[in-house]
Amino acid sequence: MGLCWSFVHPLLMLAVYTFVFSVVFEAKWGATDDRSNADFALILFVGLIVHGLLAEVLNQSPGLITRNSNYVKKVVFPLEILPIVNVGTALFHAGTGLIVLLLAHLAIKGEISWTVIFIPVIILPLAILTSGISWLLSSTGVFVRDIGQATSIIAMVLLFVSPIFFPISAIPESFRPLIALNPLSFIIEEARAVLIWEQLPNWKGLATYLVASCAFSWLCFVWFQKTRKGFSDVL
Repeated sequence: MGLCWSFVHPLLMLAVYTFVFSVVFEAKWGATDDRSNADFALILFVGLIVHGLLAEVLNQSPGLITRNSNYVKKVVFPLEILPIVNVGTALFHAGTGLIVLLLAHLAIKGEISWTVIFIPVIILPLAILTSGISWLLSSTGVFVRDIGQATSIIAMVLLFVSPIFFPISAIPESFRPLIALNPLSFIIEEARAVLIWEQLPNWKGLATYLVASCAFSWLCFVWFQKTRKGFSDVL
């Protein structure tokens, strides 16, 4: 089916999660929310797209260098682009999910807000952050092979501790600072703001997130370049 899987997978997971949380558990987006299951699905889908971007990088990065060990022996090959390709693949899958989301929004609401033009600006800091994560995990995964087991667990935990199935307002005040530390929380909220709520982005928050992402990614890139010297010995 080729590229069709990029559409089938997110739609299948969306259908399952929507059924479980909005039909079985009768989850609502707020105490007095009277939105339909279709509205709940749109809100849920935004969170799944953002989470899927990071989760794919987390799951694929640890074995990235070991799966491409033939490139390690080629001195002229720039190994640092492999994590970038990994992130690019995840962005492509997120993009296909976004297209499906916009089509669904158009079918349900009859219109698409002009604020969707800001979605690339919101995804950019997360893309930079995931690039750093991919550099870090792909290099570390060469020396610590079990790291792949840990990242799969982290990806699953992030699915349920991020504001994907619930709004941040539903979280007790004492736990909100912990949720705020989750790198997905802010991006998910901002993505919903421009895609669903027709609001402008939080420019100050995005600027802070961008600076932090660039600093983190630069450190991870330095780590990758330092550790790559030992790749050939281990592999």
